[in-house]
Amino acid sequence: MDFKKIMKIVVKGLRIFCYILFVCFILSVCLQRFSKNEISIFNYRMFTVASGSMEPKYMIGDVLFSKDVAASEVKIGDAITYLGKTGDVANKVITHEVVDIEKDENGKYIFHTKGLTNLIEDPIVYEDQLYGIVIHKAFLLSFVYKIISTPVGFYAFIIIPIMYIIGSEI
Repeated sequence: MDFKKIMKIVVKGLRIFCYILFVCFILSVCLQRFSKNEISIFNYRMFTVASGSMEPKYMIGDVLFSKDVAASEVKIGDAITYLGKTGDVANKVITHEVVDIEKDENGKYIFHTKGLTNLIEDPIVYEDQLYGIVIHKAFLLSFVYKIISTPVGFYAFIIIPIMYIIGSEI
């Protein structure tokens, strides 16, 4: 085999790998969105920061990965992601830092959380609200999300590539 044939095979393999990776990523995002984040994938969930309450650590539009953990593994200073149940945070996914941990009379964990830029604590977070501890900020995905959340970026990086893929397959 000559070098050109080998390169064609490698490029085709890389292209197929990228398509599979892209489809898996889209499926995992859709699965989480449509299940309202009730389903984790291999004990991991992906979230997008929607407010500036954790700046400068996490900026608006940053993509965060959190890992499902037992409530006993959470420590003061950890950034946790949870589902708000009362007040202004009701039915919203929140990522804030743990400032204190207590146990109730039944031995269940109670977390006190607060955004880095917030002046007051959040409503009490019970262990059944916990989605997990933030373990990673995806810089590349954050960059891509910030681009595609603009109208021009959405068309340039989503619509046009999809049309190209469909057109090249036809």
